[in-house]
This record gives sequence, structure tokens and C-alpha cells, in this order.
Amino acid sequence: MSKPSPLVDEHEEPAQILGWQAQKSASTRTQIIEAAIKCFIEHGYSRTTTTLIAEKAGLSRGAMLHHFPSKLAVVRAAVEHLHAKRLRAFRKAATKPSSDHDHVRQSVEAYWSHVRHPLFVAFFELAVAARTDKELAEILRPAQEAFEREWYQQAVAVFPEWKGRGEKFDLALDLSRYVLEGMAISFLTHKETERDKRVIAYLDEKIRELAGLPRKGARGSRKEES
Repeated sequence: MSKPSPLVDEHEEPAQILGWQAQKSASTRTQIIEAAIKCFIEHGYSRTTTTLIAEKAGLSRGAMLHHFPSKLAVVRAAVEHLHAKRLRAFRKAATKPSSDHDHVRQSVEAYWSHVRHPLFVAFFELAVAARTDKELAEILRPAQEAFEREWYQQAVAVFPEWKGRGEKFDLALDLSRYVLEGMAISFLTHKETERDKRVIAYLDEKIRELAGLPRKGARGSRKEES
């Protein structure tokens, strides 16, 4: 009777074995992190436990704790992962080819799509929880500051037509962010209406003014009053 084949090839180089193990470990960590983000979205931060995260990841709690010894350790990694995915998603949407070459409209729609994604819901859930959770706030505040710096740098890169407009560019970014994020948060408790479309159309118009571009017909806008 022949001996069973070993799980690891005896001729395989140690470096190859270690590389495979590192990849498996990284894959498991990502699995846990994404499970945690889903838990924040589906159950809220306060109801998310290490047991719940492990179940969502399809792992035993012991296996999860091997990679992340506490809930806060998972949260710290999840925040970094969440921000990286949000930045990639924003850049992809903002640089997507546009049939009408209307970069202002594209930029508004890109950020609007961004803040209506479940990833933003996860971030908002953490932001609200951090208001009364000191340990979470200590993780979230510096991470959010880093995110905003990188988001600004990405915006500069993907909107080169704003070069040299200084404060007007900053104002356009802040206006877009505060208006669209506020609307996205309100959608957690109410459905989209025609009023919301008018606000987006008006935002589009104001950004064109800041950019020094001619006004274009905006969808969903009111008829001008005589």
C-alpha cells in the first residue's frame, strides 16, 4: 500500500512555502475585514461582535482571533480597507469615459454614486458610533484625515481642467461633498424625490459657475420663473 502524498511538496523551496502561506494569510485577513464591513452595514457597529464577524466570514471565532485579537483590531484594518476601496471606486467613476465629454456632470454623478454605495453607509455607521466611542474615534479621526488628503490629491489628478483655479476648486469640492453626502444620509430614511433631482441639477449649475463654464440644460431643473 502506497503512502499518502504529503500536503506540501518535499521538493518545494522554503521561500515558496512561506510565500504561499503569506498569501493564504492575507486572503483570510481580507475575508475577515470584508465580513466586518458587511456586519457594520447590516447590523450596525454596536451589534457587531467578533463572533458575528467570524460567522459572516465563514470561520471559527478562534481562527478569526488568530488574525485579529480584538474587535478594535478588526475595526482598524477595516477602516483602512474601507478608505482604500472608496478611493479606488471614486477614481474609477470619475475617470470613466463619458459620451458627452461633460466632466462637470460626470464628476457630480461620480461622487453621487460614491456616497450612495454601501461602503459609504459603512463609513457613516462608524462615524456616528465614534461620537460616543472614544476608542473608535481615536481610530477613525486620523484615518479620515488621511482619506481626505488622498481624496483631494485624487481630485486634483482627475480634474486637470481646474488647475490654477485655487479656492474655487476647493469650494467646488467642498460644496459637492457636503451637499451630496448630506443627501445620501437623508436617503437612509426617505426615498428619492423630484426635489432631490433639482438639488443635484442646481449643484451642477453652481459648479459650472465656479469653473467659469457656460451653463448647460440640467435634468430635473425647474422652469425659470418669469
